[in-house]
Amino acid sequence: MDRVADGPMSRPPRFIVSNQAIKDGIARVTDGELHHLRDVRRLGIGNLIELIDEAGSAHIGHLARFEADAAIVVLHDNSVPNLSEARIILAAALIKGPRMDFLVEKAVELGASELWPLITARCVVQSPSIDRRQRWQRLADAAAKQSLSTTLTRIAEPLSVASMAAIVQPDWLAILCAQGGEPLARLVRERSSSAILIACGPEGDFDDSERAQMLTAGFVTGGLGTNRLRSETAGLAALSIASGALDEVTIRG
Repeated sequence: MDRVADGPMSRPPRFIVSNQAIKDGIARVTDGELHHLRDVRRLGIGNLIELIDEAGSAHIGHLARFEADAAIVVLHDNSVPNLSEARIILAAALIKGPRMDFLVEKAVELGASELWPLITARCVVQSPSIDRRQRWQRLADAAAKQSLSTTLTRIAEPLSVASMAAIVQPDWLAILCAQGGEPLARLVRERSSSAILIACGPEGDFDDSERAQMLTAGFVTGGLGTNRLRSETAGLAALSIASGALDEVTIRG
């Protein structure tokens, strides 16, 4: 049987399962993940496998057998819960074509817990198809496996700025990315929150009505520097800054 050596490059292959697929120390890997495990990776009996569930908890086990519709994994007594204290939610205005795919993939790598596609007044894309939304979730799941993320990023249904503003909770740090705002890293360091929600607008930015709705809901403006950034660049820069600042707070705490 393979063993797990030290170091990130020696991690066993990673697959996604639901909590309902784990019972009494046994996990069933099915559907697309079964195809990836059996037909793409060609793993065999005894191989070590890492499974991650919806909560981001990781489970190490070994492949015990194949059934007609599942790979059966016997879990070892070493599950690692996801201990992330704060969710980081990126609410990004919809952009067209591969740029949105790129944003989804890199947002996962940078630690977004959730990605909320925003429909704004100045968006070129107003109604993405079901197939496209499903593609975004597949990209997110693949990026979580590849990057060894401790979180499975959820891609939400597209929503309006008004709907987003109505969701904001009092204990969240809600940030509207805008030139001239307080440095985003400082906002994250100085305020303890159960969730950080970062809103980034389209190429033409949010309109006056949308900005007013967010400020009324308790958003604060956060700056990303002096340069004008494209939509996907702004979202990813904001995520990187927020994740780094949150790590600093966690280490100091």
